[in-house]
Amino acid sequence: MKPRFTTLPEWLHWQEGLHPEKIDLGLERVARVAARMGVLDTRNAVVSVAGTNGKGSSVAMLEAIYLAAGYRVGSYTSPHLQHYNDRVRLNGSAVADETLCMAFQVVDERRGGDSLSYFEFGTLAALHIFKQAPLDIVLLEIGLGGRLDAVNVVDPDVALVTAIGIDHVQWLGNDREAVGREKAGIFRTGRPAVCSDPFPPSGLAQVAEDKGAEWYCLDQQFSYVLHTDTWQWRGPGRSYQRLALPSLPGRHQIENACGVIMVLDLLQQRLPVSQAAINTGLRSIKLAARFQVIPGPVEMILDVAHNPHGARRLAEVLGERHCRGQTHCVIGMLDDKDARGVANALSDAIDHWYPAGLDTDRGLSSEALCSQIHDLLDADRLHPCTSVGEAIQVARRNAREGDRIIVCGSFYTVAEAGAGKV
Repeated sequence: MKPRFTTLPEWLHWQEGLHPEKIDLGLERVARVAARMGVLDTRNAVVSVAGTNGKGSSVAMLEAIYLAAGYRVGSYTSPHLQHYNDRVRLNGSAVADETLCMAFQVVDERRGGDSLSYFEFGTLAALHIFKQAPLDIVLLEIGLGGRLDAVNVVDPDVALVTAIGIDHVQWLGNDREAVGREKAGIFRTGRPAVCSDPFPPSGLAQVAEDKGAEWYCLDQQFSYVLHTDTWQWRGPGRSYQRLALPSLPGRHQIENACGVIMVLDLLQQRLPVSQAAINTGLRSIKLAARFQVIPGPVEMILDVAHNPHGARRLAEVLGERHCRGQTHCVIGMLDDKDARGVANALSDAIDHWYPAGLDTDRGLSSEALCSQIHDLLDADRLHPCTSVGEAIQVARRNAREGDRIIVCGSFYTVAEAGAGKV
């Protein structure tokens, strides 16, 4: 069959319009195509990671540690910031355009009459790439929810659920119990189910029990003690002293690391990892737009916080990081997010707000964003701007040496600000 397209942009543009709905949860279509492609019978270990916040950080930690231990690692994450290729990594490096195009061609040939969404197409391509590579472990980040997400077509050896908050309410429900049950859809009978949320909704443990999964939860089966410049992990039958602090700041990253080490411990017989590799990995994590600091007389901080739970974590880290001046916040959000909840969570940490319009599907205009948050803030603190670029320019003009500028609210917002480039 002649390739449908020869360049990555052509493939991606076509995929965007292939399926009638951009988000169409369910496993029937993707499972049929995956079976035809033969990507479900994996030789390597598989870890699937779901959660509202902390998925990307946890995958980055696992990747860094396993690479430090000398293993061959495939990683699939979403969304991307600057380049689609960053979604699919082999041994820490994004795959080439040619590799993706060849994988897309295989998906196209095997899908038959099945229509696939953009995310389903990309997920199947990633699984094909991993199938062709000599890998020891594959790390899969769930895109949305868990139970009906395309990634859940794969049976993981260990399932990890990170912090649970409220997001994507039209698909996952409007309370933590409902969201938790959807995330728990990645659990498998007789296999470990790890949770790094210290206060998980009860539905998570209930689903684990109902499915017969082996339940491991932070502050229950494993825990940590934080010291000044090190920390300690305690688990069932094993503990680690004097662990390195993750390069990503914030107590929540210690919680993420706790879940990650529980995963390592559960796979220890199959993939042994030393404490030296754990420390090397934790120190070397690089993840754009997770409190990514760009230094200067006015430092800029890029963070993908886009829901109230993530915003509260961002506010905590801002409070821990000394700033002798004022804090300016450039924020742009999508129309299905809780903009009011995000602004409320950040309000005490921000001196001046620059609501910016996002020129993308579901992007809020600056006017629409202001209408949702204006009554929470003093009028003289609001500086609406048409675009993220304009908002950053205005914030820089207003800022003085010793101030800082935060850019947050969406992956689209921080991508426009240059996350992933710096």
